[in-house]
Amino acid sequence: MSMLRRRKPSDSAEKQAPPPPPAAPRSPARAEVAEPSKEKEKERARAKATKGQRWSCVDSCCWLIGCICSVWWLLLFLYNAMPASFPQYVTEAITGPLPDPPGEAPKGGAQGEAPGGVRPGIVTGGLELWEGHQCADGLFRKRLWGGTFGEVYKRPLCWVEHMSLDNETGLDPPGIRVRPVTGLVAADYFAPGYFVWAVLIANLARIGYEEKTMYMAAYDWRLSFQNTEVRDQTLSRIKSNIELMVSTNGGNKVVVIPHSMGVLYFLHFMKWVEAPAPTGGGGGPNWCSKHIKAVMNIGGPFLGVPKAVAGLFSAEAKDVAVARAIAPGVLDSDFLGLQTLRHVMRMTRTWDSTMSMIPKGGDTIWGGLDWSPEEGYVCSSKKQKNNDSRVSKDVDTDKADFHSQKVNYGRIISFGKDVAEVPASKIERIDFRDAVKGNNLAHSNASCRDVWTEYHELGWGGIKAVADYKVYTTDSILDLLHFVAPKMMQRGSAHFSYGIADNLDDPKYNHYKYWSNPLETKLPNAPDMEIFSMYGVGILTERSYVYKLSPSTECSIPFQIDTSAEGGHDGSCLQGGVYLVNGDETVPVLSSGFMCAKAWRGRTRFNPSGIKTYIREYDHAPPSNLLEGRGHRVAPMST
Repeated sequence: MSMLRRRKPSDSAEKQAPPPPPAAPRSPARAEVAEPSKEKEKERARAKATKGQRWSCVDSCCWLIGCICSVWWLLLFLYNAMPASFPQYVTEAITGPLPDPPGEAPKGGAQGEAPGGVRPGIVTGGLELWEGHQCADGLFRKRLWGGTFGEVYKRPLCWVEHMSLDNETGLDPPGIRVRPVTGLVAADYFAPGYFVWAVLIANLARIGYEEKTMYMAAYDWRLSFQNTEVRDQTLSRIKSNIELMVSTNGGNKVVVIPHSMGVLYFLHFMKWVEAPAPTGGGGGPNWCSKHIKAVMNIGGPFLGVPKAVAGLFSAEAKDVAVARAIAPGVLDSDFLGLQTLRHVMRMTRTWDSTMSMIPKGGDTIWGGLDWSPEEGYVCSSKKQKNNDSRVSKDVDTDKADFHSQKVNYGRIISFGKDVAEVPASKIERIDFRDAVKGNNLAHSNASCRDVWTEYHELGWGGIKAVADYKVYTTDSILDLLHFVAPKMMQRGSAHFSYGIADNLDDPKYNHYKYWSNPLETKLPNAPDMEIFSMYGVGILTERSYVYKLSPSTECSIPFQIDTSAEGGHDGSCLQGGVYLVNGDETVPVLSSGFMCAKAWRGRTRFNPSGIKTYIREYDHAPPSNLLEGRGHRVAPMST
């Protein structure tokens, strides 16, 4: 078979072959077109590579949920795995050693002798449902007040309906029964993590106290003091329990520890228990002397608080006013159909107990248009030594010049910052008492009638008359509240009084409406009894207010605190429309300290038997770290 072979060209042929023609040079236009096409191809390649790595929104949500669950399970595992003493070890490493646990203090010789009775204050005692309307199904004996407050969020309008009292009688509305929680659990914790009496109960347990030597006098703090006896026989139960504790503890007298409004409630009790039946307990004039060793009042508003005036007048306080200014649509308007502030006002104005906190003593105690007991107080962020209202020596000269500006604390309500500052002689006022209350369009508005307040009957004529009076002192505040809320004050006037007695021997002061006013009653005939007044100082506390008219709407509360009114200087006493003084953030020092410091000191007409009185002021000492919590450190104390 023949084979074809390629013959290798000879060297001469290679030499004779012409060289290949050179490539034609690219034109600039072709080069520019080619380069972008290459870049697009690279971008497509990159997009294909990253397409599989890009997460959707669902992927991100699943990843977040997975992380939260993983962290939660990890923390739960660590919590269950660590020794029980580890949290205490960490706390002690930061804050120092904790006191001895319950049961060890008696081994060291400390032992409680006198039985103790605790009187909770306003809003701190738990309330539970015993009978309600259909919207409250499933809430039998569940807490409506205290605990988690879950029902406020689940069914707010139903909650408001069941927490309100009858606007005519001040007692239960038809078909509703809300009653106080009983026992030590009634006020040990106000809400989870927020203790009220729990620490004190634990401390008393360390020196040997137990439930038979401690008594929590729970009561429905919404009712007037006398109505707690009418409806629940609370005063009779307190009397019986005190007598039982004295008889079962070797005749040792009881130490009573009232707090906040409970201080006023116990003043009422001491007069009630010695008064003859049927309005009194029939214990006789020596009952307190036989059964009570000491009364240790904690944060007692003996002479009331200005904060109660703002709450009744516009359902506000300083914090609420700030929130109202930041988010007016939430609190003022018909937000989600709730009409928040109007429902709050409708509810709280049925609570007769709030009227027990209206300032007592009139202009004689709280000051007038051009003077007040707190003149010269320095609202400095720097801690004031000796807890007094005098200008400290270390105040800078420029600050001293600023604080020399007079603040008219006696003007509880002023319509406008300029009215709050000018001399009284320059204020032109029109008396509101004879003003004709006009008609309001709110009566024709169904949504307004759903959240009826007494402002709906005031009309714009009455509203304007209130604003034209311009400034109100403690004396005229009562007339103002009678004008804007006549039904509420009609009930309040039947149960409380706010003056100063000229003659305490006048038989009219035997009426129960005077018993909670220390300026219109005598202390019991018990010379061996002791009264302590213990309260906090060093926190700026509400004293008087700058108001303005609300925007003209048919349903809104017509008055509100003017949060734009500021002092204009660092350390000014005027902050967010509120003038501030020294106190415990709720009760000014004037109210908590005056009676024990002056009116009850020695033998006076208010203290004829010479009961010894003591004052303990505790300077504000905030927690130094998160682990310390409330009430751990002992604040500096002065006498």
